[in-house]
Amino acid sequence: MLPRLILLVSCGLALANSPAQEPPQSIDLSKFPAAAVDDVVVPVPSEIFNVLDKLGSPNWKAEMRDNLGKNTGNRAQVALLLGTIIADGFIAVEAEDSERVKEIGQEVLSLADAINVRKAVISRSKSITEKADAKNWRAVRSELDGALQDVKGAMEELGDDDLAQLVSLGGWIRGTEVLTSIVSKNYSSDGAELLNQPELINYFSRRIDDMRNSRLKKEELVGRVRKLLRDIKPLISKGGIPLGSVQKINKMTNEVVVVITTEEP
Repeated sequence: MLPRLILLVSCGLALANSPAQEPPQSIDLSKFPAAAVDDVVVPVPSEIFNVLDKLGSPNWKAEMRDNLGKNTGNRAQVALLLGTIIADGFIAVEAEDSERVKEIGQEVLSLADAINVRKAVISRSKSITEKADAKNWRAVRSELDGALQDVKGAMEELGDDDLAQLVSLGGWIRGTEVLTSIVSKNYSSDGAELLNQPELINYFSRRIDDMRNSRLKKEELVGRVRKLLRDIKPLISKGGIPLGSVQKINKMTNEVVVVITTEEP
């Protein structure tokens, strides 16, 4: 993500892959290779990260977390946590930290097991480890993208579409936390413009409102995520996103990531 991490992962993480291209001088999201989900354009994560690198060479190691979080056994928490950890995988790739990448590969496998989709990511987990050892970062990025899609696809086959959406939301929240952290440290209007994705906020909000699993919909964590989306929307609804709004979004997303990754909601 990381190039794509953020938005996607900002978005929900990788929905598609494309050959790396020379990043533009400024950010114009309409020109990014992208995937469409229910008519919502999702820029390819790697492209987003390439732009961030060009705008200021982020210190990716500084964005890495000491603690990836703990599985509490709550399915909503596990799905959201899985999304945040896949996002952290992209961050580790940007930081070129092979040991953290391999740790994340194992965590993805463990969490996938907790929600009954282990078989979908066994080969991906092994490949992530092998490619991290070889420091083939482009390939690791591709495997992380694939792992996310494999997990979501397996969940949907099991009829757990709502849970699959929470994986995407977990990735988006963690990616947005990192994006706002980076932009806050080296603010520019172009960097802040990466947050200007109101259609994505609307899409995720609709998916929560339309959840068919009423029990999942009533989960405390899901309520926190719904509130986060509602609170962020007015901060990105006007032309130009000032530093103060970027910092507010960073604080809000950080608080939710802490809730997702701690033992008790």
